[in-house]
Amino acid sequence: MKKKIVAFTLAMVFAFASVVSVQAQETKEWIDPAEAAKVLDYQIQGEYVGDFIEDGEKTKIGLQIIAMGGGKFRAVSFTGGLPGAGWKRGDKTEYVDGELNSSGQVVFKLEDDEGTAVATIKNGKLTAVEGDTLVAKMEKVHRQSATMGAKPPKGAVVLFDGTAKSAENWIRGEIVLGDLLRHDVESKEKFQDHTLHLEFRTPFMPYARGQGRGNSGMYVQARYECQILDSFGLDGKNNECGGIYSISEPIVNMALPPLVWQTYDVDFTAARYDAGGKKVKNARVTIKHNGVVIHDDLELTHGTPGKHKEGPDPDIVYLQGHGNPVVFRNVWAVKK
Repeated sequence: MKKKIVAFTLAMVFAFASVVSVQAQETKEWIDPAEAAKVLDYQIQGEYVGDFIEDGEKTKIGLQIIAMGGGKFRAVSFTGGLPGAGWKRGDKTEYVDGELNSSGQVVFKLEDDEGTAVATIKNGKLTAVEGDTLVAKMEKVHRQSATMGAKPPKGAVVLFDGTAKSAENWIRGEIVLGDLLRHDVESKEKFQDHTLHLEFRTPFMPYARGQGRGNSGMYVQARYECQILDSFGLDGKNNECGGIYSISEPIVNMALPPLVWQTYDVDFTAARYDAGGKKVKNARVTIKHNGVVIHDDLELTHGTPGKHKEGPDPDIVYLQGHGNPVVFRNVWAVKK
C-alpha cells in the first residue's frame, strides 16, 4: 500500500522571513494572542471547513489542526463538519500526524492507494489537488460561542466584570493582563440552586501534553468539577475539557483552539438532604460549552475530588489553580 502524502504548503500572505518559527523559540507557553500570532505553529493551528471532492461528489468535512510543538502537528478530520456544527459523537473521524520539513511544508502521511495530494494554505483558504484534480477545498474559520459576552440579567450576582472592585469578590482575586481574573480563586458568595455564566481562555502550550496543557477547572459549589483544559482536537473524555470527572464525558467536545475565548453556561440544582443530613436526591446540571449543550440534565451521583465534599449547605464557585495561566472574565450567577 502506498503512502499518501498531504503537504500543506505554507504560502501565507505575510512575508515568510517575518514569521517566528516555534523551533527558534525558547518560549514554551504563550498567554498573549498577539505574541502567539508571530509563531508559525500557532498560525497553522485552527479549524477549517469545506468539501472533500471525489468523482464529482462533495462531502462536507471539518478539519482541526493542532500544534504539538517544534513544527509538529496533528490533524483531525470530521465527516459532516466540525464538532457541534454538523459532526456529532460517533460520526467518522480520522487522525494523522504531520511535521514541518526543510522546504517549508507541513507533511502529513496517510495510508492510501491513490498517490499524493498537495494542499496549499493561502489567505486562510486550503485547496488540495492530486495531479490536476481538485480533491478538497476548505476555509479557515474562527468560531465564537453564541453566549459570548452575555450580560448579567437584573438581580444577578456579578462575580467579575474586569474591575478591581469585582476582583474583591474572590479569595485570592487578582487581575492580570489588564482586566482578566487569574485562576485559583474562590468566590466569597455561596450558592445553592443557580445559573452561572463564565468566560475562560487557555494558554497556547504546544509542547505540553494531557493534564499539563492549559489545566484549570470550574467547580460548581466547590463540589462538582467541570474540567477546563486545552482539549482542542481530542476525543472528549471525562477528564478533558467539558468532562465531569468520574461521572460523565461531554456529549461533544466543543473545545476551541487555545487563546480563543470560550464559555460555560451552567444550570444547577443542588442535592437535597433530609433533616438528619442524609442525601435524598442527587444534584443535577445542564452545561453548555460555547453555546452547545454538553451535559443535559445530568444527575451528579457523587462529588468530584479536589475541593469540598457534598453537603446540604450553599457553597462557593471555585476556579481551580493547576499551575497553568488560565484566565477568566465576565463571571456572573443568578440564584434560583
